[in-house]
Amino acid sequence: MRAKTDLQTRARELRLQGRTYTEITDELGCSKSSVSLWVRDLPKPPRRIEQGKRAARARWDRELAVRDTERRATKEAAGLEVGTITDRELLLLGTALYWAEGTKDKPHARRERVVFVNSDPDMIRTFLAWLNLVGVPVDRLNCYVMIHETADIPTAERFWADLLGIDTSRLGKTAIKRHDPKTIRKNTGENYRGCLTIQVRNSAELYRRIEGTWCGIVGAASEADQRNRT
Repeated sequence: MRAKTDLQTRARELRLQGRTYTEITDELGCSKSSVSLWVRDLPKPPRRIEQGKRAARARWDRELAVRDTERRATKEAAGLEVGTITDRELLLLGTALYWAEGTKDKPHARRERVVFVNSDPDMIRTFLAWLNLVGVPVDRLNCYVMIHETADIPTAERFWADLLGIDTSRLGKTAIKRHDPKTIRKNTGENYRGCLTIQVRNSAELYRRIEGTWCGIVGAASEADQRNRT
């Protein structure tokens, strides 16, 4: 009787581990009918294919966790390498940032004015720091939000106004983008705040300085490239 009880206990343990009747009978050397009787009150184990999927998912989750740790470490190390930046470095950085994202003058369309549009708060903060460096105060700026009509517009306006350090009443009229049902947008959700447009009043002279500095950066980069190739 003791041996039978031990077999029953072991059969139940194996069933809880997800073993099939055949696997249990092969290991314990008893009949399938006995195993069925001993474990019939236990939940049916998931199909092996589902177990395989879960095991694969678990392995992939572990891999993703490792990659995420490595990703964060790389970013943190790169950030620490920057340290503090000088005013000259900020001047060059802000100029390159503007030339990548700002409005530019064209031979066929004269636009010697500084207009910067972006949806990334960090890009806006960096550009504001650059404006402060070159002597442009906040009260010389015209700022307004560009956003889709389906978004939370008041919340977006407050967000950008807080970033600028001004009241929402000082923002210009928000530009509403009408929804096109044919377009599948990715920039949705509670973190979507549209774009902030920053216009610098009376900025023709500043624009010329930006373009001149950019040309200087390009020339210096070309010289550095030639040095590094020799």
